[in-house]
Amino acid sequence: MKFRHALLIAALTPILLGSELRTAMAHHAFASEYDIDKPITLEGKLTKLEWINPHSWVYVDVADPKTHKVTNWSIEFGAVNALLRRGLRKTDFLIGSDVTVKGYLAKNGKPIANATSVTLPGGRNFLTGSSGGPGAPGA
Repeated sequence: MKFRHALLIAALTPILLGSELRTAMAHHAFASEYDIDKPITLEGKLTKLEWINPHSWVYVDVADPKTHKVTNWSIEFGAVNALLRRGLRKTDFLIGSDVTVKGYLAKNGKPIANATSVTLPGGRNFLTGSSGGPGAPGA
């Protein structure tokens, strides 16, 4: 019986450690992806919500005021638990609703941002549980 337990532990250990290692490697520092010197305010229509860990994402169609060209922005929020602690619920994000997001641009030049706050219809404003870590606002 002891041999079976030892064999099971030996077989499962690499799998468990591997998943923890992937999770740690997937997490990133704010400063590695976002530019604290490039704050942005985005106003547009919510097109998609990914209520997931370790970071939630919203997608917003934003029209350029000069060209009227619409770009779909990917906007990183904090973890689901951080959003819940701030009073946000998945049901607060109605697809097609107008939102205003404040945050910081991605360094890679793509339409990606890390959010610090979101204003929902009716003027309700929430902190978004930004990813934090080294180089993050307030870190």
